[in-house]
Amino acid sequence: MVALKTLVVDDSGVMRKMVMKGLTDSKLADFEFVEAVDGQDALTKFDPKEVDIGFVDWNMPNMTGIEFVREIRNLYGGGMAGCPLVMVTSEKTMGKIEEALDEAGADAFICKPFTVEELQSKLKKVVERAGVRRVRRERAQKPQPQASGGFLAKLFS
Repeated sequence: MVALKTLVVDDSGVMRKMVMKGLTDSKLADFEFVEAVDGQDALTKFDPKEVDIGFVDWNMPNMTGIEFVREIRNLYGGGMAGCPLVMVTSEKTMGKIEEALDEAGADAFICKPFTVEELQSKLKKVVERAGVRRVRRERAQKPQPQASGGFLAKLFS
């Protein structure tokens, strides 16, 4: 199972614990958690070379979750190469869901309260993508063995 560094952003410590427990119980990956109390705090803890996936509440002081997602997408881009960001919120209207997914660039949307089964079904592909991104990043960081060269390389060096 892939180990994923996971940023959990929520102004409620209880809710952060519930998200972390739900993710752990989902067994989608081996999650290593970093907590942030709002979007501003999350910006200081977010490193695209370290964080594999983020779970972000919408309504928080200082910087909302949607503002955080927009800022991350603005700074680091999104799409398949970007760090997957999941909104975890009590906002349930279609307009809010569209704003998060289509306008801000969130990769998934989970409504509170949620079940472990819901996390498993809605997050399977997003977590898999985060795992692939992690493996690619680790491969890119490993020093590549240098070819010693064959007969011709030795002859012309």
